This record gives sequence, C-alpha cells and structure tokens, in this order.
Amino acid sequence: MEFEELVRTRRSVRGYKNQPVPREVIDEIIAVAKGAPSSMNTQPWHVHVLTGAALDEVRSRVVSEMQAGAAPQRDIRGHGRYEGVHRDRQIEIAVQLFEAMGITREDKERRQDWVLRGFRQFDAPVSLVLTYDRELDGGDTVHFDLGALAYGISLAAWDRGLGTVTNGQGITRSDIVREVANIPENEGIEVCIAMGYPDDDFAANDVKSHRVSNDQMVSYVGFEEEAEATTPELAGTTV
Repeated sequence: MEFEELVRTRRSVRGYKNQPVPREVIDEIIAVAKGAPSSMNTQPWHVHVLTGAALDEVRSRVVSEMQAGAAPQRDIRGHGRYEGVHRDRQIEIAVQLFEAMGITREDKERRQDWVLRGFRQFDAPVSLVLTYDRELDGGDTVHFDLGALAYGISLAAWDRGLGTVTNGQGITRSDIVREVANIPENEGIEVCIAMGYPDDDFAANDVKSHRVSNDQMVSYVGFEEEAEATTPELAGTTV
C-alpha cells in the first residue's frame, strides 16, 4: 500500500482465522519494524514470538488466574482507572465494539466473555511479546522506543494482509509469559501484540476507532511571526 493508505486503513483486529502465520512472514515484519527510531540508537528491544502449544498454555493459565481473582503481575506500571476525556474515549470504543457484536448491557455472559477474549489475546494464532533491556529501567524513553517498534509491527503486518491488536491484557501475568516463553530476567515485558489473518465474518473487525480533530490536539507556535515577516514583500502591490 501507499503509506497514507496504510496508516488510514489500519485498524485493530480482534477476530482471527484459524490459519497459521508463516515464520518467514513474521520475520519480514520484524525486519521492517526494527527500522523504528530509538533514543540514541540504543535499540533496547527484543521480540519473543509465541504460537501453538506455548501460546495456548499462556492463554489458559492467564485466564485461569484472572478468573480465580489473582492479582495482576506486570513488569511495567499500570495507570489505573482512566478518568475524564480518556475514560470517555475508552467507553466510546467499547460501545462501538459491543454494538457491532450485538452485545447488550444486560448480556453479562457475553460481556464477560469479551473481557476474557482480551486475556486470551483474542484467540490469535501468534503473539509477539515485546521486551526491553531492564538496565534501562528508571527512565521513560525506553517505553517510547518500544511503542515505536509496536506501531511499526502493526503497519508492516497490515501491509501483508495480517491484522494485529496491541494487547496489555495478554501480559497481565508477566510471570507466566516469562516462564513459558523463557524470557530472561534481564528483560522487562512491555506489551504483547496479537497477530493473524483477519476473520472477515467477525463483526468487531469492521470497527475503527475515531480520532479527535487536529484543533483539539495540535498547537502551532511562531507561525504568526513568520506571516508578519513576509508581509512587507506585499507593500506597494495591488491585490
């Protein structure tokens, strides 16, 4: 795809075909994504790719722990409950998804199953666990770097007909993920990305979250001065 089309059409995919993703395709995606910028060229990232029995084990154990009421154990700090405009946006996408899936407020069973889908990493055939070098703990730049890598993976996957959803629920129990994926202790687990071929019959896959307009998020400074600097050139002209 052309770059702008790629960015504008990409969306989070929450329903996948039961179809394996070739290892060489995943390797291509990571090779493209690692071109993302990182602070001082530190490239502080690692990717652990799970599929098959290993991913099934992570899914089943995480779901069992969460259903039993176990406390989350993440390597990174959570932000807690969203409030204000961030809470509004969270609710907005939830409403879009539930409407697409036909899940009513009264349908507690399906609503609960939707929550568990997140812990199951949306039943995707592949999970990419992104980690960082823990010696960089204490600074926030490393997390920015991992975000750049994650977005690169999502775009490179979309360009190859694959869907993704960046998913924090899948690593709610980082201890389980670390054990099954054999992730060394000197790597912190940042997030996971569910990946697979989109199921076109899964209604939620048609949902695209809204973005606020530029005037709600962008501030321009100094452009008035630039305009004033060019005004004298118009002196004496007839407009």
